[in-house]
Amino acid sequence: MKILSLSLSILALSAGAAFADLKAKVSSPWDGKKVPAGQNCVLDGGKGSTPPFQASGIPAGAVWLIVEYNDKSYKPLSRNGGHGTIGYAVNGTSGNFPAVPGMSTRMPKGVQVIAAAKSTGNYASPGYLPPCSGGRGNNYEAVVKAVDANGKVLDKTRMKLGKY
Repeated sequence: MKILSLSLSILALSAGAAFADLKAKVSSPWDGKKVPAGQNCVLDGGKGSTPPFQASGIPAGAVWLIVEYNDKSYKPLSRNGGHGTIGYAVNGTSGNFPAVPGMSTRMPKGVQVIAAAKSTGNYASPGYLPPCSGGRGNNYEAVVKAVDANGKVLDKTRMKLGKY
């Protein structure tokens, strides 16, 4: 009986230390399945921006959502913000976050470029590089990290952007 009580106490303590279950999903006109028309790069005839998105379960102490945009189908830009990394200021445990322009460092208030896209040549971007695969069905996604004032990652999740 004593062991069961101790086990339950440990389980309760460990549950309190668990992540806040951060969730993020794109907002209209994005649906997470297909990149909307015109949201691709200039080289492919578009004028894309990041998708607007909703986040919930943002842990206490988070001051930024750091979003790493990636093309999972193209290895050189498939991870660590291959298509750019953007930071969104956080206020609370949930929120709606705006679309920001691609191929630019000009951001709305509360948003900043953390790292430029890793693309080069004609595809180089000082911030976010919109989907630029020529419509070959590449799979785009983002890693969303809730970060505190010291840069510590408190929680993270993946957000599907869609295929282009």
